[in-house]
Amino acid sequence: MFPVTVTRGDSPLILGFPHTGTFVPDDIRARLNAEGRLLRDTDWHIDALYRDLVPGVTAVAANFHRYVIDANRDPAGHSLYPGQTTTGLIPVATFDNVPIWAEGSEPTEADTAARLDAWHRPYHAALSAELARVRARHGVAILYDCHSIRSVVPWLFDGTLPDFNIGTDGGATCAAAIEQAVHGRCQASGRTCILNGRFRGGWTTRHYGDPKSGIHTIQMELAQSSHLAREQPDFALDPDKADTLRATLKNILQDLVDLAPSLA
Repeated sequence: MFPVTVTRGDSPLILGFPHTGTFVPDDIRARLNAEGRLLRDTDWHIDALYRDLVPGVTAVAANFHRYVIDANRDPAGHSLYPGQTTTGLIPVATFDNVPIWAEGSEPTEADTAARLDAWHRPYHAALSAELARVRARHGVAILYDCHSIRSVVPWLFDGTLPDFNIGTDGGATCAAAIEQAVHGRCQASGRTCILNGRFRGGWTTRHYGDPKSGIHTIQMELAQSSHLAREQPDFALDPDKADTLRATLKNILQDLVDLAPSLA
């Protein structure tokens, strides 16, 4: 299994999918316990939600599961949210703080080094190449990083997550016009939304976002209650919910494509 799949388009917009992959190599799967093999913390059906919404979009998708190694974490292992609960570069537990590895099979430093080379770095090499290609063509590249999470995860946050959780690291990773356009569309949808709340943008958003150099990044974390029939196995997609949500997502992506020329 190749670590990453790239679908090239000719627009200024790139979609990142670091957590939709479900591939786990056999040797790693054998070390997961029964909970780990459920792959509970996948960003379920996000690729389907965003598929074919606007023409010409480039997509960069990790094929490996985040339990192999998390493509949206700092390769140096630094926490995204110092002082707050979060999962690491190679998770040792689910978002409910339930262990995912069989006793005695927890990842080692050697595992981390090997998985960085085999999985994490190839994903980011592909993403970096596409950002450079798109910026060279358009004078600007907009990376919209696509995510989802269960709406209620007490170990990570209090209460129920809004449907739309927009992250720009306090406005540092993109032009204000991008932040305003996405937030405005979410507000107009009538759904719950928040800007730079519990999710301020992961490592990908913060690492690549450099508006002065023409690379703008924004993360969208969707509550899975907005599109799943249930947030437990089998994590089935609700077609009616998905269709309604896709209408808003289409408007968001089209706004970003339309904004790009003014940012170049």
